[in-house]
Amino acid sequence: MPTSTRPDLLFPAEPSQRALARELYALVGQLPIISPHGHVDPALLAEDQPFPDPSRLLIVPDHYLTRMLLSQGVPPAELGVPTRDGSPVETDGRRIWRRFAEHWHLFRGTPSRLWLEQTFTKVFDIDTRLSPQTADEVYDALAAKLAGPDFRPRALFERFNIEVLATTESPLDDLGQHAKLAADGWGGPGGRVVTTFRPDDVVDLEFEDWSANVDRLGEITGEDTGTYAGYLAALRSRREAFITAGATSSDHGHRTARTLDLGANAAAVFDRARRGRAEPGDSEAFGAHMLLEFARMSLDDGLVMQLHPGAVRNHNRWLYARHGRDVGGDIPQVTEYVHALAPLLDAYGNDPRLRVVLYTLDEDTFTRELAPLAGGYAALLLGAPWWFLDSPEVLRRFRETVTETAGFYNTAGFVDDTRAFCSIPVRHDVARRVDAGFLARLVAEHRLPMDEAAETIVDLAYRLPKQVFKFGERQP
Repeated sequence: MPTSTRPDLLFPAEPSQRALARELYALVGQLPIISPHGHVDPALLAEDQPFPDPSRLLIVPDHYLTRMLLSQGVPPAELGVPTRDGSPVETDGRRIWRRFAEHWHLFRGTPSRLWLEQTFTKVFDIDTRLSPQTADEVYDALAAKLAGPDFRPRALFERFNIEVLATTESPLDDLGQHAKLAADGWGGPGGRVVTTFRPDDVVDLEFEDWSANVDRLGEITGEDTGTYAGYLAALRSRREAFITAGATSSDHGHRTARTLDLGANAAAVFDRARRGRAEPGDSEAFGAHMLLEFARMSLDDGLVMQLHPGAVRNHNRWLYARHGRDVGGDIPQVTEYVHALAPLLDAYGNDPRLRVVLYTLDEDTFTRELAPLAGGYAALLLGAPWWFLDSPEVLRRFRETVTETAGFYNTAGFVDDTRAFCSIPVRHDVARRVDAGFLARLVAEHRLPMDEAAETIVDLAYRLPKQVFKFGERQP
């Protein structure tokens, strides 16, 4: 059995704490999954088609895996990652799998290995350790499972015990897949699969085809997006459409956490950008201003606001030019929050009608900035470590550094933030195991009674994310 699938996985090594962790984990190990932020394609569940071969399911779309091999000289094309210009890539699933298995040693000690081994064992009931020698054996076992009806997307959704899954769509998306889900009884307000409003492609002035995207936004809504007022009206209109489709939150991916009120100058910046004459600094200033605009909209329509700053997008320019966005070319950067968020918090930070879930890629800010901010403003909650930080080590450090100032109840629960559908249950399981270990230590040190630790772990795993993201509040 792979070591990462053993029963005491991630529990403390000290025997008394390990025993406590087992008790606490037993309370949440089988609880339903609340997945409030992720990137699973809704078509997967709307169409409920069989998964493709194991490589196209587990390797090709997972930039955690492909970027590691790129760092060792294996180009993404050899792993089947599509190219922007349609130039040839490897299409033989077995060859892709063998190439990946040759480099399996690169993932020793990484969360990617942990998730993938747990996926093999817990989702597919395959205990064979992956290696170059066992690559075909594991591939064939996975392919045999995928051929059966029990491994169709909706069947797995049921087996994973997912209560709510939020996907992420652009305002330019017609939400047709969500309409199909709603017609099948899976989507809509209070549904099992809901959408999330992600407006980056019509807000970031440096986004490819930004102006054309704003034109398209106007076409969809019937608003005149040639003007700033019409642009805001179009965004409000799309938010209403997303809420009708079941959305309870918006999501904003900005390079920094800066917020800014441009006042009347916002229209001037917008006009310059629409004429192709944006000046240096306009993109960041406009994005910072729009965060305040979206906060104002949230006060009106109730969407929870998620802010994901800190990623330098497409840092690997060759990778972007060859394969496009979201294929592993992004890099975290130092991110400042105290001064950056001040304009938004000055305006709305004490208004309990607003909920802002704040994430970071810069864990140096956990103690110095994020925990004190969340512990001091009614509108602010801390999201779980994500992306480059969603490892057991950082999840532990998050609890250790944030709890002392913000407590448990100014955090928003775990997010899996994944496109890899089959990894959802194992990612949530990892978070629950880490929390069990942390709470067990508090109990062992006589800092928390066992009954309160038991209540807390259920809150962290289930009640908090459901409450924070308003799942269940908007019924059909």
